[in-house]
Amino acid sequence: MILGLKSFLLTGCPATGILSFVTTLICSYLLRPETFKRSTTRRQVPMKKFDTRPHRVLTLGKLYLVVCTISITICPALRATAAEYLPGIEWEEPRQVTPGKNNQDPPSDAVILFDGVDTNAWNNAETWSVTDGFLIVGKGMISTKETFGDCQLHVEWSSPLPAEGTGQGRGNSGVFFGPYEIQVLDSFENATYFDGQAAAIYKQTPPLVNVMRKPGAWNSYDIIWNTPHFDAEGNLTEPATVTVLHNGVLVQNNFELLGDTPFNRPPRYRPHPPDLPIRLQDHRNPVRFRNIWVRKIAPIQGKRTQPPTLRDEKKSTKRPKKG
Repeated sequence: MILGLKSFLLTGCPATGILSFVTTLICSYLLRPETFKRSTTRRQVPMKKFDTRPHRVLTLGKLYLVVCTISITICPALRATAAEYLPGIEWEEPRQVTPGKNNQDPPSDAVILFDGVDTNAWNNAETWSVTDGFLIVGKGMISTKETFGDCQLHVEWSSPLPAEGTGQGRGNSGVFFGPYEIQVLDSFENATYFDGQAAAIYKQTPPLVNVMRKPGAWNSYDIIWNTPHFDAEGNLTEPATVTVLHNGVLVQNNFELLGDTPFNRPPRYRPHPPDLPIRLQDHRNPVRFRNIWVRKIAPIQGKRTQPPTLRDEKKSTKRPKKG
């Protein structure tokens, strides 16, 4: 018992004290005194001594080795588990958003760009038609009346049936954030250059995989767009990045754009406001669209109120800053 108390005081770990106490009991049993008789001239006197036979001593040594190993391994873990890391940041409460009935349905904070009724959210859409709840490409590119910076865009589209043309001439359109295009194309068994197929960042990178459905079937894009930023002199300070899921499959993973996406020259950045219209392209193919909505996104805000600390039952210790 005294050995266990000393171990606890030295290490500050209750487990060490308990292990030491239990070990003492076991050792007392293993080395328990054995009674034997010593012959004397007058009588036989019962005597007691500790059992120090080699196998008992070896067993005792093994036991202490196990106890030491357990103490070294477990006690630091127990102490670490008892501590709580406090980042020292006071976060604002995340807004409550009601999700749609299904994942493709707009959540409560979405801006509806097309719901199958009209084109009121778009400019230059006079020649684009709404038929059976679908928006069909007309003459000229259309753009949203509202502008968007960082955002989450959902759009569903279908290439024409029967499929006509080949390569870039079959089911071609595009989803643009300002001058930056995510390609829309019928890429089902339709060969073309890879950085121009469906879900490519046009002329910059192909999609990770081709998950195009057959002509006439509906495809979906879920796009996370992070707009580029420029300083007061027009220098790029933060390039655009984009993540795209095509039919629920990741096809662009936080890709960093090299600039705009023209056909006839290398990409380049030109300074512009962070918020730009979303545009749909006319490429002389009657591509259909439906269920288009967008959510503005912004980083959650937090304010540092104290340095990072580790808090346990007794005290808090400031974590040293790295770098």
